[in-house]
Amino acid sequence: MAVLKFRVYWEEDDAIYRDVLVKHTQNFLDLHFIILKAFEFDQKHDATFYRSNDIWQRGREISKEVYDRPYKVPPLLIAETAISTEIIDTNQHFIYEYDFVKSWSFLIALIQVIKNADADMTLEYPLVSRIEGVGPMQYGTKGLLGEKFADIEEKYDLNEAADGFGEEGEEDAHASDDGENTSDDGGDDGEEDADASDDEDNNQESSGSEFFEGEAF
Repeated sequence: MAVLKFRVYWEEDDAIYRDVLVKHTQNFLDLHFIILKAFEFDQKHDATFYRSNDIWQRGREISKEVYDRPYKVPPLLIAETAISTEIIDTNQHFIYEYDFVKSWSFLIALIQVIKNADADMTLEYPLVSRIEGVGPMQYGTKGLLGEKFADIEEKYDLNEAADGFGEEGEEDAHASDDGENTSDDGGDDGEEDADASDDEDNNQESSGSEFFEGEAF
């Protein structure tokens, strides 16, 4: 018996990958589950593997089930196909596709074969042995936070609060404009008082006095 080490890359960024270890006697269903666990995906969707080569061409499928679509060759089933039967060389490649609507794709490369004598048989396989890079979020931020985030949104109505804040700012601006208008009205009263004072002083000239209308600062 041997342990196979596969490096599973996220297709969109090869700096993000997971190393997984499986026994060569285990099947592709085991590999399917450990990839989902490694990238913290759920197990709700359809999936398939493809045999591949050095330039990542898609060959025969090793599928979760036979789907209602045309096949050039009937697919193998992941629950019935041992991984060792599909290892042709020491640089074997596969492509893994999960959730056909979202079309998550991962590139799988065999990077090491650990012989039985060197393998740690006290471990429970399959397992994740290395994690590099922050993996993609299957459902985005909201899906990651789950129902709690939706509850917070509903309780506080975040969108409505944002609109209300804008309206409050407008009210403040209107209040400021009213203040300016009041200041201007006060200036008019000052002019009337000055005219009344001039009448009482029998139209005597007042030297060195000027009236300045208030300005908003």
